[in-house]
Amino acid sequence: MEVKKLSISWQFLIVLVLILQILSALDFDPYRVLGVSRTASQADIKKAYKKLAREWHPDKNKDPGAEDKFIQISKAYEILSNEEKRSNYDHYGDAGENQGYQKQPQQREYRFRHFHENFYFDESFFHFPFNSERRDSIDEKYLLHFSHYVNEVVPDSFRKPYLIKITSDWCFSCIHIEPVWKEVVQELEGLGVGIGVVHAGYERRLAHHLGAHSTPSILGIINGKISFFHNAVVRENLRQFVESLLPGNLVEKVTNKNYVRFLSGWQQENKPHVLLFDQMPAVPLLYKLTAFAYKDYLSFGYVHVGLRGAEEMTRQYNVNVYAPTILIFKEHINKPADVIQARGMKKQVIDDFITQNKYLLAARLTSQKFFHELCPVKRSHRQRKYCVVLLTPEAAKLSKPFEAFLSFALANTQDTVRFVHVYSDRQQEFASTLLSDIDPFRGKSAVSILERRTTGGRVVYKTLEAPWTGSESDKFTLLGYLDQLRRDPALLSSEAVLPDLTDELAPIFLLRWFYSASDYISDCWDSVFHNNWREMMPLLSLVFSALFILFGTVIVQAFSDSNDERESNPPDKEEAHEKAGKTEPTFTKENSSKLPKKGFVEVTELTDVTYTSNLVRLRPGHMNVVLILSGSTKASLLQKFALEVYTFTGSSCLHFSFLSLDKHREWLEYLLEFAQDAAPIPNQYDKHFMERDYTGYVLALNGHKKYFCLFKPQKAVEEEAAVGSCGDLDSSLHLGETRGKSSCGLGPRPIKGKLSKLSLWMERLLEGSLQRFYIPSWPELD
Repeated sequence: MEVKKLSISWQFLIVLVLILQILSALDFDPYRVLGVSRTASQADIKKAYKKLAREWHPDKNKDPGAEDKFIQISKAYEILSNEEKRSNYDHYGDAGENQGYQKQPQQREYRFRHFHENFYFDESFFHFPFNSERRDSIDEKYLLHFSHYVNEVVPDSFRKPYLIKITSDWCFSCIHIEPVWKEVVQELEGLGVGIGVVHAGYERRLAHHLGAHSTPSILGIINGKISFFHNAVVRENLRQFVESLLPGNLVEKVTNKNYVRFLSGWQQENKPHVLLFDQMPAVPLLYKLTAFAYKDYLSFGYVHVGLRGAEEMTRQYNVNVYAPTILIFKEHINKPADVIQARGMKKQVIDDFITQNKYLLAARLTSQKFFHELCPVKRSHRQRKYCVVLLTPEAAKLSKPFEAFLSFALANTQDTVRFVHVYSDRQQEFASTLLSDIDPFRGKSAVSILERRTTGGRVVYKTLEAPWTGSESDKFTLLGYLDQLRRDPALLSSEAVLPDLTDELAPIFLLRWFYSASDYISDCWDSVFHNNWREMMPLLSLVFSALFILFGTVIVQAFSDSNDERESNPPDKEEAHEKAGKTEPTFTKENSSKLPKKGFVEVTELTDVTYTSNLVRLRPGHMNVVLILSGSTKASLLQKFALEVYTFTGSSCLHFSFLSLDKHREWLEYLLEFAQDAAPIPNQYDKHFMERDYTGYVLALNGHKKYFCLFKPQKAVEEEAAVGSCGDLDSSLHLGETRGKSSCGLGPRPIKGKLSKLSLWMERLLEGSLQRFYIPSWPELD
């Protein structure tokens, strides 16, 4: 009885908790949390979210319930910023992804599953950190949505790298790396690295876009490019990964030998130059990140004060070698324009220091973007910004007028006045607009004071009447105009619309086209083989399989057709070659795997001079096809030989030569002794010893592996009967050779007929089906 009562009590408790969970879920209204109506636009929702997030952020609001309130705000924005989730919530009261398919039954199933997870695994019961609604606040702070990633993270990655973690619910490995991740985030965020967290369960579209198909995954983003982290998740590896994302040429190592060249680069680069003096041998990561953030405005160098070769700089600029020191140089390299020195330098301090010195004293206007930054449009009467523009020829940059303009700018630096200069020969339209009569200023410098009124180019300006020579009177006149301008802005009486400046530092068209094409190809490659490789694998497998089958069939068919044609029609081919005479041979694609590269066959004589290079030291895989001939048969055999081997000259592994039988008979007969079916060489008392006819023999010599293949000339038809009557004389000969002078009265055989089957033999040579005769070493060719 007591057991039954206890069972009823447990059932009642479960039902009560279920009801409380359902009521709690139904009580959550994202519209009420953000304070917007159900018809609010995305802009209103985003505006309300930013306002509430700043107000209830746990780092700024010390209220005990600030963290829970911030989580509710983030969840509400996550639902309303996603049109699909918002539609599901409006129709079914829940933001589940599958609500649109099964309405009320699916909703009840989701409620029960939601309760089931919370009841058994919620932190409030067992302190088990699996449920996504109870994730650590460090992940909630950096959660990314797809729109936030595209609109903010990607553009911002051109100024700082991002380290992003892909996580999900029920991920044991995610829990395992959590302590290391927290430590690395606290360190790298303080150095200027962007941090992001993507929940693969809620942001499947973003996780798919990033190419993350498993959790946990860690990746880096810089300049819009994604790189995955593949090492063990430890602090040092993550630091090295972030450092590897940065370009390698951000910071130049500077010593006594190159510091003058480095600091003098302001003339060509139109940028201030920054030097960091520190005792560490490697460039600090904080300094590299700063260099990447301001790479468009300044050039950065690093001086290792513990290294020999830096004493001259430290002495000249009076640098304390025991504390990190940053010096900024502008137009004058002998004295820094600004200095900061501190132990444990923080990022915010460096950023403020760099921001105050982003531009030269009299920077050159090289693009319209630079013009907008140096001479902004007037916002109100209290925010007037004037630009004093020196229009000077390029050749006169370091002349007296320019130096005087620099000294005047240094002495009259103000928040409301910016000094710049323009090359009048490079920006001719810009200069002619400010100079109403350009003839008096041709080849000379001029000074104009202007104020931009609209972004469309409308300005009011005042140009000094006389050319700028840098004299004291010119300085006094310009100073008087600036003093009068503070009291009376109407001094700028002239009005004009300035044309856009030409981008002087932009690469030429071909380089821009090449960079754009390379970026496009890289993006396509990443999208196909990196982001969506799982989806593309079946299609790629199908395409490559089809290509393999197609090309395999074509190649096999080509070889089979070539062999059939050669075996079925050898007489026709011989007659065609005979009719061709000295003309170039004809061939088709079917009888050659490679087209000849030349219109002739290059055949060299094998002599004691060419013997070593053409045979003994022949490269591995190469063969020399040698024709044996005599002085009387040289012309006719070479012509026939060229016709037979011409279709094989497309192979770079085959070389063609001929050997004179009159000069090197002994060398040839020594080689033929190793041929198993070759004619035995008679003794010195054989009366036919010097009469054997080896003309028409062809040897394929492999110099590297020390073997050769033998081609024996075919007997003529009229010779067959004669051979029968002389069988007792030639019964021991198996090579089918004939004699130049025979006692049996054989007439001279057709010379060209000896090579009628050579092309078929060459086919078998390339197939590797010929018998090989190996020798211990190549004999000397005397």
